[in-house]
Amino acid sequence: MTEPRWLNADERRAWLALLSINTLLPAALDTQLQSAGKLSLFDYNVLAMLSETEGRFLPMSELAARTSASLSRLSHVVTKLQKRGWVEREAHPRDARVTVAHLTDAGMDTIVELAPGHVDAVRTLMLDAMTEADVADLARIGEKIVARLDNNHWILREE
Repeated sequence: MTEPRWLNADERRAWLALLSINTLLPAALDTQLQSAGKLSLFDYNVLAMLSETEGRFLPMSELAARTSASLSRLSHVVTKLQKRGWVEREAHPRDARVTVAHLTDAGMDTIVELAPGHVDAVRTLMLDAMTEADVADLARIGEKIVARLDNNHWILREE
């Protein structure tokens, strides 16, 4: 039997830091968004991904990819956002066989209202603690890890 490849002290430190970030940062951002707009970080991300596209719509499968969610989780959240009047499901404008999520004007107003506070929280909790070189390093390292997990992940696409 092969001996496990145990983490050395530096690897353990890096792993524990990443694990802690993955726990603490989403919770802090979720808390900020819940108090500002009564929606979760995931809800916000769905609205944000739609707001960044031409026509403010995406096929459900692409929206699932951009939010790193299963179609079933996304469908549940889109239903919740529909009830709030922020998202509509409709046929794709060029292919009626495809269902898209479309950000409504009310949904866009919500993102416009919440984005400044959310970006401020991202800066305060994360970016302000880093130098420009740290930010570039984090992007480079993060993309390497994402590529290991999902070589076709949308953030790795050349747009």
